[in-house]
Order: sequence, then C-alpha cells, then structure tokens
Amino acid sequence: MKNNNFRKSGLAVAMLATMGVSAGANAAIELYNEDGTSFSVDGYFNAFYVNRDDKVGDVRNSDVKMGFLPNTIGFNFSKEIGELTLGGRSSFWSTINDSMESPTDTAIDVRQLYATVDGSFGQVLIGKDFGLYARSNIFLDEILMGFGSPGASSTGVSFGNIRTGYPYPNPSAQITYRSPDMAGLNVAAGIFEPANTTPGAQSEQSAPRFEAEVTYSADLNGVALTGWVNGRHQSSENATTKIDSRGVGYGLKASVAGFSLTASGFTSKGDVPILINEATIPTGLSSEEDADGYLLQASYTLGANRFVVSYGETDSDQGNFETENTSFAVFHDVNSNFKLVAEYNMFEQETKSTGVKTADANTLALGAVVMF
Repeated sequence: MKNNNFRKSGLAVAMLATMGVSAGANAAIELYNEDGTSFSVDGYFNAFYVNRDDKVGDVRNSDVKMGFLPNTIGFNFSKEIGELTLGGRSSFWSTINDSMESPTDTAIDVRQLYATVDGSFGQVLIGKDFGLYARSNIFLDEILMGFGSPGASSTGVSFGNIRTGYPYPNPSAQITYRSPDMAGLNVAAGIFEPANTTPGAQSEQSAPRFEAEVTYSADLNGVALTGWVNGRHQSSENATTKIDSRGVGYGLKASVAGFSLTASGFTSKGDVPILINEATIPTGLSSEEDADGYLLQASYTLGANRFVVSYGETDSDQGNFETENTSFAVFHDVNSNFKLVAEYNMFEQETKSTGVKTADANTLALGAVVMF
C-alpha cells in the first residue's frame, strides 16, 4: 500500500491517465522510505505561448501563460501502522502570470490538503480535495495537459473544457469513503462543505453537500473500457428562497490499438455549470434552472505522439449562455517527464436570452510540460 495517498490523489490520477500510465505507477520522487514510513514529492510545470484572435473584441493578443493545469508541487506522506496505512497529501497550485499585471502578487491555491486511512475496508479521506461530481469527466479529458478554451482572466489558468462539456469538481472540505477495488468496480461517496446559493436574511444550509461517483474498468478482448456516473446534491435556503442544487455526470472511454474514444456529459438543476461557490454567485440563485453539456473526443497514439480531436458544448438556462469549443492538439513525449504540446482551439459563447455572441476566439497554444 506504499504511496497509496498519492496514487489516489486527484493530480496523480489526472497525470497518469493523460500519460496513458496505470494508476499503480509511482509518479512521485521518493525521498524517504524506511520502516513502513515514506515521503515523496511530485511536481508539474508548464508554460504556453498563446496567440488569440478575439473576433468579438477585434483584437489579437500574444501571451506566455499556463495551460489548463497550474504549476504545482505536492508532498505525500505514508505510514503503515498495524493493519492500517495512514497517508496525507498537500499540494500547492501557483500562477506564473503575475509578472506584468501584479509583479509581487503570486497567487497560491491550496487545492489538496488531506489525510487518508487505508485498510481492507477501503479508504477514508478527511480534508480538502477535488469533488466527486464531474471528477472523471475532467480527469479523463484528453486535453487535460493542454490549453482549451480561454480562462476568466489573463493571470489565471485557461478553462480547458470547463463550461464546454463539464463543470469543475470544486476542491472542498470533505469526508469521503472509497471502496476497495471490486473486480474493476469502485465506489466513492462523501459529505462536503455546502455552497451558500441563497445569501441573505436567515440563510442556512442545514445539511452537507452529498457527492458520489461509481466507476468501472474492464478489458474486453483487448478493448480497454472505463465508464463512470457521478452526482451532487445540496440544499440552501433563506427567508424567501430555497434552492435544491443537483447534478449528474457520466461518461465512457474505450481504447484499443492506440485509438481512444471518449464521450461524457452532465445535466443539472439549480447548479452553476462552471463552478459553484459564493464568488461566482454573490447575489445567489433565484431559481432552479437547467444546464447540460457533453464532450466528444478521439485520440490516436503513434509512438511518442498523441493526436487529439475534441468538441464540447454547454447549454445553461441557469447561466443564460451557450458555449462550444473545438480543439485540435498534438502531444509529443520527449521522454516520460517532458512533453511538448501544439493546440488550436475555436471557442464561442452567446447569451441565450438575446442571441448576442459574447465570445468568438481562435487560439493557438504552443507549450511545454515538465513533470516528476
């Protein structure tokens, strides 16, 4: 069970899945391992030259930015005590886009800070980690290590396919149980800190947010299959309004002889289809509107090269927008720790109620990724 806390961490699963490596591989640098106690470090660093043609604003900009994943360093701990393995992970996600607009203000985002208890019963995680709703949708995205659609600001990450195929699995305070592997079937369920979607007088969330995910992996005559279903539910109310937020995500990935096809989607009510927190809904939600989206991807791996075609859409009554993003990408592995990326994205967004196009941008992104 050595390094089990890293093996099941969100960043590890994301990196290994994108590289086509099994989740049992050791992607961290082990610094200490004696008498049942281990300590390891992992890192992820990337930068892209980005040239964006903004047709709505009639401007073209060149930037050096991060991609979809921020630059990250993580620390992993593990100690075997009797029949249990105690673990922990802390990871720090940082921007590199602060030098011109805010020279001394480097934002550090702690997305993971948790402990784990592993045994024959499975695993219990306590602390802060990515959510379960939409988790596999994003971690199995073929352009996870690329760029994708433009971000919300010039100093942050790009949005990948968040808002064009799936919402974000917000890192949240949680207590989550994961089952042992049952012949390819895995179940996870937990209670999470709820979002205040109804700020105002007598605002309350009398129950935690509930999230769960079921995944199944199998090999059928040489075809590797992974399927998943995940979901979220929470309630928030104030003196005048009650909002029940609920969403379901799902997907299927099939791989054979270098080819891979992935189809995923989500549907929700009363749930913001980008990320749900107080910062994105400062005045609260007025109703339980619908949102849904899907993502279709195909990839082919030939030697050290992986070629990807991706298309995603989100239709949100809740946010009053429709978006779509088309991506063409090539990932080249110089070695197991160094990757080059070339990507072209076409992103569009319009306001549903008016039909006015608010974004229409074509982006060329050329980047490099170093990981250990």
